[in-house]
Amino acid sequence: MSIPHTLSDTVTLNNGVNMPWLGLGVWQARGQEVEEAVSTALRFGYRSIDTAMIYGNEEGVGRGIRQSGVPREEIFVTTKVWNRDQGYDKTLNAFDESLARLGLDYVDLYLIHWPGKDRYIDTWRALEHLQKEGRARAIGVCNFQVHHLQELIQRTDTVPAVNQVEYHPRLAQKELAAYCQQQGIRLEAWSPLMQGGLLNHSTLQKIADRHGKSVAQIILRWDIQNGVVTIPKSVKEHRIRSNADIFDFTLSSEDMALIDELNREERIGPSPDEFMIDFN
Repeated sequence: MSIPHTLSDTVTLNNGVNMPWLGLGVWQARGQEVEEAVSTALRFGYRSIDTAMIYGNEEGVGRGIRQSGVPREEIFVTTKVWNRDQGYDKTLNAFDESLARLGLDYVDLYLIHWPGKDRYIDTWRALEHLQKEGRARAIGVCNFQVHHLQELIQRTDTVPAVNQVEYHPRLAQKELAAYCQQQGIRLEAWSPLMQGGLLNHSTLQKIADRHGKSVAQIILRWDIQNGVVTIPKSVKEHRIRSNADIFDFTLSSEDMALIDELNREERIGPSPDEFMIDFN
């Protein structure tokens, strides 16, 4: 894997679509706040925005994209189908509604937000249909464990391009990461900074001091050097800029090993095998 050196660098997904290594996550950002965050990030050089129906901010994301003045074809937009909309027909309807809220003709990546128990195969077939139509350039999943991916691959025609999961130095998901690499599925990190829970860690602070960087920048660089696409969330301009300032240094193998040692397989979010909200 070639290590990216600029904010505009991309990784090629398993269907040939190019996805930026670093994007802006917008979970919990609403209204004018999300609009300004998206517009600011795009003007600064970000080219990937990650939203979801359940975030309630797709309209604001769309307005931010239009306000930025950046041509649509230069932007990689991700959104997701929520749990209650799973199933073939419901997913197609949910996708149309997301597109309308975003004010777009297509998205670059459409994801199943959570696996649930028994509908993700039908949901995935709807995503395959959307990809064949060209309205979703790439399709993938979120929070899928190895057993979910195995069933999906065995029972359908398309290997997911992306699996977006909770991933940070305390939760490296090594078995899952190895399986995704074997299958050509690109891992993507949500909550890469453990919602701030690692920003005062002494080991990370020592590495940060050595490189003249912040702890957040060290963690995001660790993601990318592990081949993991990352989408830190921020609505503050200085943090949006700071999170992107990770392409002018490289963590050594010793640095990477020290960060790897922090893994405890410790979640801050729910277990994908237990999270069943809104699936009824």
